[in-house]
Amino acid sequence: MPRVYDLCARIQNGFRSRLQTIAIPETKMNLAICNILYREGFLSSVTRGNHVGPDAEYTPTTNENVATRRLWLSLKYKDNSPTLSHLSVISKPSKKVTFTVNELKSVASGRRAQFIKPLQAGEIAVVNTNRGVLELQEAIKKNVGGEVLCRAS
Repeated sequence: MPRVYDLCARIQNGFRSRLQTIAIPETKMNLAICNILYREGFLSSVTRGNHVGPDAEYTPTTNENVATRRLWLSLKYKDNSPTLSHLSVISKPSKKVTFTVNELKSVASGRRAQFIKPLQAGEIAVVNTNRGVLELQEAIKKNVGGEVLCRAS
């Protein structure tokens, strides 16, 4: 499993350093999580590229260039403060956190489930389900549970 921890740390460090763009390894998991963060308004853009910079035109990822492929994230700021203040990992390789649909519903509606605190206003959770990586509300709509990867606020 690609390290969600590395992704969360890189994005948080980028915001703390007030960077405009950061590069992260291009994996399916990283792309899925970044697309959710983009859709929810935490990132300005997600662009594919290589270790030098974003691609000017489409370049497919092959076995020959996979090591140099990166996702370039444009970080978003509002009134000179980061839109993403906190990005924390929930499920780790040492302790997988999987929730049923009912547990996801209780976290979304303001109740604890297992040891996870309920989501606050403006906070999202990313869930890896058998239907792909989804935001918590999408997983509830599709009536699927799964591994809770991280939460962002």
